[in-house]
Amino acid sequence: MGRNGDPIVMMKEDHHRDRLSEEAFIEWLKREGSRRYHDRHPFHELMHNGQLTETQLQQWVLNRYYYQTRIPIKDAFIVAKSEDPTFRRMWLRRIRDHDGEQEGGGGLALWVELARGVGLDADEVRNFRNVLPGVRLACDEYVRFVREAPLLEAVASSLTELFAPSLMARRLEAWKRHYPWVRQESLEYFQRRISRATLDSNQAVEFVVRQATTYALQEGCVRALVKKTDILWTMLDHLSMAYIEAGSGRKQTAHDSHHNQASV
Repeated sequence: MGRNGDPIVMMKEDHHRDRLSEEAFIEWLKREGSRRYHDRHPFHELMHNGQLTETQLQQWVLNRYYYQTRIPIKDAFIVAKSEDPTFRRMWLRRIRDHDGEQEGGGGLALWVELARGVGLDADEVRNFRNVLPGVRLACDEYVRFVREAPLLEAVASSLTELFAPSLMARRLEAWKRHYPWVRQESLEYFQRRISRATLDSNQAVEFVVRQATTYALQEGCVRALVKKTDILWTMLDHLSMAYIEAGSGRKQTAHDSHHNQASV
């Protein structure tokens, strides 16, 4: 089952257990991921239509930074699971992409520049103090899943990157059009991820297709991808509850939000 009980659509009847062809398996992954990817979330629709307030956009940047910092951590768990030096060398590039080859480089530094570009204090973003509890829990759940999952499923969970390039391109265009108050030079993270996510997803798909040698393993990969889409969607749910459904768009601290989200 996927988000809100949405069932994973089987390729054929439920009793089908033959390994799918490479083409059919990739199509299954793309179909299940695409229909659950968070580009369809109402928060993103508001963002891309220029309907977020300055505070709402800032809080997305601030909360999303916590997710960005979890990415190299989960990638380190993936590297540690592999006995293959070739795979480890390939996957280590992802960590370098985010952490940088040296201080001040990499995707995390670019995200801090994005935060500055939307008018946030860099130290406030880095200390996580105002991250919503629900966002924090969702991100930590992703790390926990990768830590505990088999290598194949941990890699498969990263396949949301299949859909990232088009989202990044759409986001870049929308921000330039609708949020001219954001410094243009601070948008480099989005631009860079268009090509990097394409490379990352191609490598991950190749690995998953090669290693998923049975239908059961293929199904596990699809479920791992669905798990990741649910986590991304949940993050936006919490942002919507705190900053849109509350109606005011005012800046809330994580402490305020905790009282407003008793279910977290």
